[in-house]
Amino acid sequence: MTIFTIGYEGLDIDSFIELLKKHGIETVVDIRELPLSRKPGFSKRSLSEALKTGGLAYVHMVALGCPRPVRDRYKHDGDWGHYTKGFLRYLDSQDEAIDELAGRATASNCALLCFEADYRFCHRSFVADAVQARSGATVRHITKAAAKTTRPARSARVAA
Repeated sequence: MTIFTIGYEGLDIDSFIELLKKHGIETVVDIRELPLSRKPGFSKRSLSEALKTGGLAYVHMVALGCPRPVRDRYKHDGDWGHYTKGFLRYLDSQDEAIDELAGRATASNCALLCFEADYRFCHRSFVADAVQARSGATVRHITKAAAKTTRPARSARVAA
């Protein structure tokens, strides 16, 4: 089983869907807490419709989005270490959602969706790692250049 991730930064909706299809994605799992975007085609309703037209399923898992207090602190201080600790503390409380996502990834070729192009600075990499730790899934990151990157899991737990 493989869990994919993708960020839509720098992509238009057509290129985004093309990348998903190129990687055999069947279901896009939106893990933005608030699935809104100023970028045409990437807010929840329009994205869901575009994916459906492209033959792909859309699921929004709000419980796997980054909570506002963690996002707000990062906007204020820009400290990735604080962001990481805050999000991982939150993620530790989302066992049910992680189990649900692992089940989805077993049943369908899924890609976790968020905005940032660089998965190394996006919470989706932590969510993917949590699924990997739970299910043994391989993590693959789809990039704008369509390169696939596989890496070992980071620890899904950070001491408070």
